[in-house]
Amino acid sequence: MSSPLILVTGATGYIASRLIPQLLDRGYRIRALARQPQQLKNKSWHSQVEISQGDVMDSSTLASAFVGVQIAYYLVHNMSSGRGYTARELQAAKNFARAAEDAGVRHIIYLGGLADEEQHIAPHMRSRIETGATLRQGKVPVTEFRAGVIIGSGSISFEMIRFMMEQFPVIPAPVWVRNRSQPISTQNVIDYLLAALDNHNGQGCVFEIGGPDVTTYQELMLRYARIRGHKRRLLLLPYVPVWFMAFGISLTTPVPRPIAYALVGGLSSDSVVIHHDARRVYPEVDLIDFESAIREALTRLHPLKIERVWENEESRTLKHEGFFVDHHSIKINAVPEKIFDVISKRSQRFVIEGIDDNHLLVRLNMKIPGQLWFEWKVVGHVLDVTYITQTIFFTPRGFVGFLFWYLFHPILKMTLNRMVANIAHNSVVK
Repeated sequence: MSSPLILVTGATGYIASRLIPQLLDRGYRIRALARQPQQLKNKSWHSQVEISQGDVMDSSTLASAFVGVQIAYYLVHNMSSGRGYTARELQAAKNFARAAEDAGVRHIIYLGGLADEEQHIAPHMRSRIETGATLRQGKVPVTEFRAGVIIGSGSISFEMIRFMMEQFPVIPAPVWVRNRSQPISTQNVIDYLLAALDNHNGQGCVFEIGGPDVTTYQELMLRYARIRGHKRRLLLLPYVPVWFMAFGISLTTPVPRPIAYALVGGLSSDSVVIHHDARRVYPEVDLIDFESAIREALTRLHPLKIERVWENEESRTLKHEGFFVDHHSIKINAVPEKIFDVISKRSQRFVIEGIDDNHLLVRLNMKIPGQLWFEWKVVGHVLDVTYITQTIFFTPRGFVGFLFWYLFHPILKMTLNRMVANIAHNSVVK
């Protein structure tokens, strides 16, 4: 008997990109739903899943996505769309629940936000809770997990904390940061989402999930700094406009302003587990403590361990998973073997960390406030015209690391471009 077909929505998002590989490892058949399927081409699992183009806001695109589906994950949100996203989230949930019911889906698994719905909470958290309630209005059983701050490389919450605590010795913050939080590791979120597939005791239920540590938002951020060896202080102010904080976060971290606005607003209330049913129903989930989750995320500070969201683009500069990344394509009239031979000969100051017929990754072997890599990859070779991508990776350490990047990035790029021009000159087919 073939394994069930599982529909995963929000396939370009963070949680889905971590969930899908583990579903595949368990032998499930996966259909990934995305508004822009081309963004999935750089995923390592792209060739192993069926891709369906669709938008939960457009009900006419959902019927084909649900054909043959037994179980569906609802992992989408509309925070990045700005004002009015709460209404859009509810409409999307209605569309999804109706399409799932029409298709005869057996089970919906939804990841929402952790907050006490009986208290005054931010619109973002209220919207997450109401989305779950909307999904449950349909006839398909829903298992809802509510999580707060998710700790893992690439998580929006974690990247916001990481970039802020790395950069600034003193950070102004509202008194809200004294509210309590119960962070959970990315892996534990995935563990619960997977457990709901086989453990049917949770169908139709809502579960609050969190790690073993309950702390304040303030202490959560300072603990990250201590693990990294930084001395940091939060300057608590009686009032800081949310829009102002969101603007500052969007400038200094990878988090877009609309999402930063929603997340900062979420600090205005506690985000802790009140009802502990998840531990009783899913005892197979082994909780990871906060410090271990941080340390695991920090082990991924290497170019070969991060998700390459830029690879389908000709040129892009971004902040991503603890890195500054500068990427662009280059055209050289030479064969790939000659190019890499010339690069290798010019790499005395580099440590080679990855090399094959189409790829060379080197790390700069000099004392700087962070780590710096250069990468070249062949992406096309026709009639002695070779297209390669050149990517700079830098992981800053502390304020000095960020200062180094902002001051020397233009020089690094200019030097590397000159180096590539010399490579082109020395490797051209005569």
